[in-house]
Amino acid sequence: MQFFNYPGTEANSESFHYSQAVKIGTVVKTSGQGGWDESGNITSNVEKQVAIAFENVEKALKEVDSRLSWENVYAVRSYHISVEETFDMVTSNFKKVIPSHRPIWTCVEIGKLGIEGMVIEIEVEAQFPF
Repeated sequence: MQFFNYPGTEANSESFHYSQAVKIGTVVKTSGQGGWDESGNITSNVEKQVAIAFENVEKALKEVDSRLSWENVYAVRSYHISVEETFDMVTSNFKKVIPSHRPIWTCVEIGKLGIEGMVIEIEVEAQFPF
């Protein structure tokens, strides 16, 4: 196994003893990616937060291998503070970042996420095609 963190996530990795992604053979799994920016700040704009979470998934994948992207994702788990508020935003982002296929998806509403103010975390599994 190889573990990875993209720039801006090293402090959390050190403080909380976890990584953003792991590579096991040809499979890559990410931890839950939220809508934090490079400084670790969370915007209160829900739509932006969902979009940034999608960008952070991409960052985690690219840190493992620059050729990886959403196109390699086959499984998604999303954790929502309010599914009603963010569901359509997630499906809209899926259509943008994965136009060529439809991954399996588990969508769960929960009461609280790890960082105050977060409304979503997205966790993925991807396969190397090369």
